[in-house]
Amino acid sequence: MPFTPETPSAHMGRHLPAFVQDREREIRVFMPRFDYVNERKHQLHEVIRLSGMNLIVNNCDHQMIIKVGSIPTARMQVYFIDNEEYFAHSGELLDEKGNLKKDDDERMLFFCHSTLEAVRKLAWQPHLIHFSGWFSSLIPFYLRRINKENAFFTDTKTVFSLTDDHFNGRFTEELERKMKNDGATAKDLRIFHDLDYMTLMKAVITYAHGIVIASPNANPELVAFAKENKKHVLDYNDNQTEFYTSINKFYDSLIGSKINN
Repeated sequence: MPFTPETPSAHMGRHLPAFVQDREREIRVFMPRFDYVNERKHQLHEVIRLSGMNLIVNNCDHQMIIKVGSIPTARMQVYFIDNEEYFAHSGELLDEKGNLKKDDDERMLFFCHSTLEAVRKLAWQPHLIHFSGWFSSLIPFYLRRINKENAFFTDTKTVFSLTDDHFNGRFTEELERKMKNDGATAKDLRIFHDLDYMTLMKAVITYAHGIVIASPNANPELVAFAKENKKHVLDYNDNQTEFYTSINKFYDSLIGSKINN
């Protein structure tokens, strides 16, 4: 919010970063520039110094465009990952029945890779990345891939918000092939094999350092999976102030010290 329709996840995406920023953390916020994000209304403009890089997805070059908008009341900027094919002329991630769309695998690959490349181009090394929902679930894979080439994210911790963003269907073996083209290892491909919603969430839980249960309707099997695998887990709290205070402390427990980033 206010760039997307109001949902619990959109509300958290707006208020949690502002909350931790008010507690002297330096933040950056990224999201896709879906076609329903009104550029004129929100006065988005391209960040030339971050844009222009071509990323290869499925052996084809795709231009990464970075735009930025602001939320003046929160003193907060939001960076948008844009691309004509994947976002500018594409609507929701799921169809009206909650099924995956044909190009969701490539859109997911492009968004996760582009976000980390944009952070790297900012020359801003985060101590922690907090990502949310299934569409961001390849962030840990790309963190490892990028670090093989350039140890930019070596000390970066990851926190994943587990929500109730279920989808129907599964990704085909084409996703594994495309990940392999992006440098996926045999271990990656074992974990990210035959992905429906549950197996995708278990893969990201496996790789994340910490898990925030961000919805009262999060799948209980996945919550149990995180705890059984001895992940750092923060349970849901419907009191926003208490919950965000706990998340802020959760960050410190993962980082290991109270660093203001």
